[in-house]
Amino acid sequence: MDREFVSRMKKSLTNLKKEIISNLMAGNKDFKEIMEGMDPKDLADIASDDIDRKMIEALGSQDLKRLRLIDSALTRIQQGRYGLCMKCGKRIPRERLEAIPYALMCIECKTADERRNR
Repeated sequence: MDREFVSRMKKSLTNLKKEIISNLMAGNKDFKEIMEGMDPKDLADIASDDIDRKMIEALGSQDLKRLRLIDSALTRIQQGRYGLCMKCGKRIPRERLEAIPYALMCIECKTADERRNR
């Protein structure tokens, strides 16, 4: 993966994370109070902190799952493993990463995984 693409994906992931947190703050009074009670930080760093019980309750399960996938993708960027399938190790196509920047698996492995879980 070239650095420019990875840098662009990192920015996209960070923006997605900020968007999820901002939407939660706008739509959930309890979540907003929790966030305002924390030390001032960049919104992108907040979900990486230890999340207490109230925050987990405030987060919808889909949003929580997406935040974890985004954090995982950002970690893979730092480790130089971004864009590699977690199952087979092959490169994930750019088109897939552009559509789902936090994708863990290539299309073939994801399809096989979904078939097994039906």
